Amino acid sequence: MAEIKIPLKQDLPPSPVKKENDLLKNKKFKNFIKSKTYPAVFQIPIALIFAFIVLELIIGPGEAHDNFGTAGTWVLWWPLLPILLLLFGRFWCIVCPFGYLNDVVQKFVGNNKPVPKFLKKYGIWIIDITFLMITWSDHVWGIVENPRGSGVLLFMITTAVIFSGALFERRTWCRYLCFLGGLSGNYSRAGMVELRGTPEICKKCTTASCYKGTSEVPGCPMFEFPRTMDDSAECNLCGNCVKNCPNDSITISTRIPTKELWNIKKPKIEVAFLAIVIMGIVFVQNITMLEIWDEILNSLENILGTTNYYITFTVTFLIAMAIPVALLLLTGLIAKKFNKTSVKENFARFGYAIIPLDLAGHIAHNLFHLLAEGKSVGYTFMELFGISSNGASTALVSSPTIQMLQYIIITIGTVGSIYTAYRLARSSQIKSTVLGTTVVYTILMILLAVANILLFSLPMAMRM
Repeated sequence: MAEIKIPLKQDLPPSPVKKENDLLKNKKFKNFIKSKTYPAVFQIPIALIFAFIVLELIIGPGEAHDNFGTAGTWVLWWPLLPILLLLFGRFWCIVCPFGYLNDVVQKFVGNNKPVPKFLKKYGIWIIDITFLMITWSDHVWGIVENPRGSGVLLFMITTAVIFSGALFERRTWCRYLCFLGGLSGNYSRAGMVELRGTPEICKKCTTASCYKGTSEVPGCPMFEFPRTMDDSAECNLCGNCVKNCPNDSITISTRIPTKELWNIKKPKIEVAFLAIVIMGIVFVQNITMLEIWDEILNSLENILGTTNYYITFTVTFLIAMAIPVALLLLTGLIAKKFNKTSVKENFARFGYAIIPLDLAGHIAHNLFHLLAEGKSVGYTFMELFGISSNGASTALVSSPTIQMLQYIIITIGTVGSIYTAYRLARSSQIKSTVLGTTVVYTILMILLAVANILLFSLPMAMRM
């Protein structure tokens, strides 16, 4: 009788190690992600709400404070967006009505042409420029305060999405052209959720179904390959890879906010540039909402010798953009003395450290709209049915409470950025240069934080 050899534990091949906090270990959650109802269960109602809001912007009341579309867009959705990105990563992008429209157009009339090489190479720069142009045009033409202007903006984006979906493959719009996609990508890097493949399992895979798709489920709409993903900037948590993977390799897990930023392997200067100009955009949004903005504007008109708002605001805008960029360049020049790295490399790498403070500044600014004007969403909705609010206050909490929350958020963001700068220095430099580099960037973060806090300490005017 042949001897049966029982393998010892050390003779067995090691089992693939999946993350302990993998949310897909929960069978109900996993079944939901793999079901046909996900993500449609979110996409369809949000698309219907979006259609109603656009209709209200175009044919509803002409005054912003009376228009539900304005309140729903700029008092509710826009303030909540950075919070959603922090909590759930780029999940918004899969339920976004523009992305959903792209999918529908592509399904029926899509030509599925490959993404042009120039878009792959310069897409993020196009996003950067578009973001700046929309912010500039908002203040010059009053898009936010004008329901028709908001409607036109959304209509123009809708037209561009239809064109992109009809012409190019997958979600070319979301990946390479959407200005919100660029913002979402940056903030998702600091977010609390990540999707990854399990390396030990992926390296044995021969199908690449997660990327290519199957006969039942398309591949990754964002052109991502979970096997090689090392950041969450382009993952919209659509669940296609979870549905398509034959080896149960995909994990969706929670993580410490900003953790992804601690060890950027291939920093990109265009991503760092977007991060630092977002700080400038937050400055602009704050400055132009101050009750003393008219006084600042009058002083600027006297200096420039013109009352043309196009000119005076453009000068303000350019200064607000230039100061943070110049500070990051200067900091990179000083840090060069410690880490012997070029200014360009310092700008690219440590620009990522600005992202937590960006996110904090964006949330803190939008918190004013959400908490000081939040009731306007309910009031304008009631007015659709002829119920008047009779000029009742739109505030959810008092101004001192809002300011205190803003200071706390900025403080948390500053700590996040300082620690990220330290981890970036530690991951890319020898031990003797880490302290000097960290101190230099700590000073930069504190300066930016103080600027934010000073602006938040001044009285602000409301949109609604």
